[in-house]
Amino acid sequence: MGTAMTENVNNAPVWVNTSNCKACDICVSVCPSGVLGMKYDHTSTLGAMISIDHPESCIGCNECELSCPDFAIYVADKKDYKFAKLTDEAKARQVAIKANNYMSLDLQGVK
Repeated sequence: MGTAMTENVNNAPVWVNTSNCKACDICVSVCPSGVLGMKYDHTSTLGAMISIDHPESCIGCNECELSCPDFAIYVADKKDYKFAKLTDEAKARQVAIKANNYMSLDLQGVK
């Protein structure tokens, strides 16, 4: 498991406190721009962990942070980070992630 991070130490648009994350995938389901996905992780209670696969596509909507029941995901403040615009490519990626059972697209077809 990763280190608990509640501060944006890497100037990232979105980051996770993996100690709090229970891999419920709610954040993945609400992200409109396909930034997040799930990856298999045998150390996690549910066998998976959140993965920030496309941080460059984060639009700063805060849906993931607001939806997380465990306060495990954070989005940078708009005054501290210049977020992307929502693109058709990002929307299509989110559709593909949902169709892949919220798993990261590099795990397509993996069971």
